[in-house]
Amino acid sequence: MDADPTPADLLLTIAALREMVAAKDAALIAALAGLKTKALEIEKLKLQVARLRRHRFGQSSEKLGRTADQLELALEDLETAEAEHPVVAAETGETDGEAAEPAARRPRRKPLPETLPREEVVHDPESGTCDCPRCGGQLRRLGEDRTKILEYEPGRYKVVEHVRPKFSCRSCESITQAPASLPIAHGRLGPGLLAHILVSKFDDHLPLYRQAEIFARHGIDLSRSTLADQVGHVFGLLRPLIEALERDVISSAKLHADDTPVPVLAPGTGKTKTGYLWAYVRDDRPCGGPAPPAVLYRYSPGRSGEYPRSHLKDFRGFLQADGYAGFGDLYRPGADGRASVIEVACMAHVRRKFYDIAEDAKTKAPIATEALERIKPLYRIEAEIRSQSAERRRQVRQAKARPLMDDFRAWLEDKRDRLDPRSDTAKAIAYALNRWTALTRYLDDGRLEIDNSAAERAMRAVAVGRKNWLFAGADIGGERAAAMYTLFTSESENPSAK
Repeated sequence: MDADPTPADLLLTIAALREMVAAKDAALIAALAGLKTKALEIEKLKLQVARLRRHRFGQSSEKLGRTADQLELALEDLETAEAEHPVVAAETGETDGEAAEPAARRPRRKPLPETLPREEVVHDPESGTCDCPRCGGQLRRLGEDRTKILEYEPGRYKVVEHVRPKFSCRSCESITQAPASLPIAHGRLGPGLLAHILVSKFDDHLPLYRQAEIFARHGIDLSRSTLADQVGHVFGLLRPLIEALERDVISSAKLHADDTPVPVLAPGTGKTKTGYLWAYVRDDRPCGGPAPPAVLYRYSPGRSGEYPRSHLKDFRGFLQADGYAGFGDLYRPGADGRASVIEVACMAHVRRKFYDIAEDAKTKAPIATEALERIKPLYRIEAEIRSQSAERRRQVRQAKARPLMDDFRAWLEDKRDRLDPRSDTAKAIAYALNRWTALTRYLDDGRLEIDNSAAERAMRAVAVGRKNWLFAGADIGGERAAAMYTLFTSESENPSAK
C-alpha cells in the first residue's frame, strides 16, 4: 500500500501543475498572437490582389469612362443653353427672321433611313380656294416644297413628309403657299418626338447621349449635339408656360417647402460640387381646396438663406417646412410688425427624431417610445378628416387633437427637466418645444397640414434622377432641370406623389 503523500509532496505536485498551466497559457497566447498575425497577412494579401485585379482589368479605363460620361453631360447642358438663346438673324445673315446656326458649326445632316414608314401631309393655302388671296384671280400650281421630319409614335418611328404646294396667280403673279407650321423652324423633329425626348430626359432621367445611343440602335443618326440643340429650342418655346406656372404657385395662400442636394460637375476639375434643388408645393386636396396641385422647383448653387428668400420674395401666406434656419428671415415681421410669411412646422420631423432614438438605442428608450405613442393618435385624427372641408377639419382638431397636444407639451416639459440637456432625447424634446407655436398652428386652420410630407414626396423624382445623371456642365443644367420638373410634375394628376 502506498503511503499517503506528505505535505512536501503535495507542494511539489501543486508547483508542477502551476508550471504546466503557465506553459499552456503561454502557448495559447502565442497561438492567438500567431492567428492575429496570419489574419492581418491574409487581409493584406486580399487588398493587394484586389488592387492588382483592378489594375489588370482596367481601373483607369473605367475612371476615364466615368469622366467621359460627365463631359458628355457637360457638353449637353452647354449646347442646350446655346440653342435656347440662338444667334439672331441679323448676326447670321438670315433674311426670314428665323434664328440660324453658324455654318461652320452646323452638323451635316444625314438622310433619314429609307426603311422607316412614310406619311405625307399636304398643306393647302389657308384660303382653301383656287382664288388668289390678294386679288381674287385664278391660281395655277407652280411647284411645291417638301420638308421631311422625323416623328415618333409610341413604339415606332416614322417619317412624315410635309408637302406645301406653291400657287401663282394668273392675274398678279403673286405666289401663295401654306406656312410650314413646324415647332422649330428648319428643324426635322416632329412635336411628338420632341415631347418624347424631353420626357425621357427630364421625367425618365435619361441623358441625351444615352438617347442618342438608343436612336443609333434603330438606325437613326441623331447625335447628342443635335438633340441638345433641339431641347434648347423647345425649352425656349416652353419658357412662357413655365413662368406662368411659377407665378401661379407663388400666388398660393400656403406652400410646402423642402430642398435636397444634387451633384453638379465642376467644369475643368473633373470633380463634382453640391447644388440644391428646392420644391415649393401647393396641394389643397386634403382640405378640399379648389386650386389644382402644382410644384415649383428651383435650383441654387448653395444652400444659404438668400436662395429661399429670392424664390419666395413675392409669396404671402403659410409656409410649412422643416427647421432649416435659412427660412428664418422669411418669418421675421416687417416694418408694420407683421410677417408676410407665417411658419408652420412639421410633426413628421419631430416624430423622426424620437424614432431614430428608439431604433438606434442599444438599450430600451422608454421616453422616445412613449413620444411615438403620443404622436400616433394625432395622425389617426388626420386620416379621419382627410379631404373634408377646412372648417370641418378645424372643428375636429380643436375637439380631439388640441387636448392631446396640450398633454404632449406638458409631458415633454416634465421629461426635459429630468434629462441631461446634452442627451439625444433632450435634444429631440427641445426641437419640438422650440417650434411649438409653429407646430400647433395647424390646429387653428383647417387648410394647413400636420406635417410637410407633400414636399418630401415631391423630391422623389430627384432621388430617382440622381442615380442616372449629374447636373453636369454648370449650374445652368440644374436651373433648366428645375424648370422642366415644374412643368412635368404640375401637369400630372398627382404631382406630389411622383
